[in-house]
Amino acid sequence: MSNTVTVLARLRAQPGQEAPMRAQAQSMIAPTLAEPGCLSYRTYVDPEDPGSWIVVEEWADRGAFEAHLASPHLAEALARGAELLAGPPSVRILTAG
Repeated sequence: MSNTVTVLARLRAQPGQEAPMRAQAQSMIAPTLAEPGCLSYRTYVDPEDPGSWIVVEEWADRGAFEAHLASPHLAEALARGAELLAGPPSVRILTAG
């Protein structure tokens, strides 16, 4: 059985904040992919609702994901995101079944 952790995060930008939200999401890709244990990190936008985002992350194990949660670039993004998001993100943490 695999120890991988998959994270699905649903975010909604405040009206008028879609472009800054896109820039914010794109700024997270490179530093997150550079983290030990990050297997993939992708952002998706609903083409019919450009304020709706899904982030899909895959981590080698729970420890790698928890290290990501403590990373400075994530803390900075969450602080900036508070101004851009319409509410808290909905986050699901999944393990291989």
